[in-house]
Amino acid sequence: MDDIEIIGLIAATLTTAAFLPQVYQTWKTKDVSGLSLPMFTMFFVGIVFWLIYGVLKESLSIILANAITVISSFLLLYFKIKYGKN
Repeated sequence: MDDIEIIGLIAATLTTAAFLPQVYQTWKTKDVSGLSLPMFTMFFVGIVFWLIYGVLKESLSIILANAITVISSFLLLYFKIKYGKN
């Protein structure tokens, strides 16, 4: 693993970890009023494309960060749809 990929892994860890408290808070409170469905939909699609890009580039840092973010952003989309109707 080269130095550039290590920098990518550090960045991936920090940016992905920063997103997880929002998922946890939304899950616990079921408050989705501050989440924009169009924005999160666009964000989710963008992350899917980043994941595909990472796979094509064979970049571990891009793959790991975006695989985790795809899952967590999917959960936020699910929460927004499920709890946003109340």
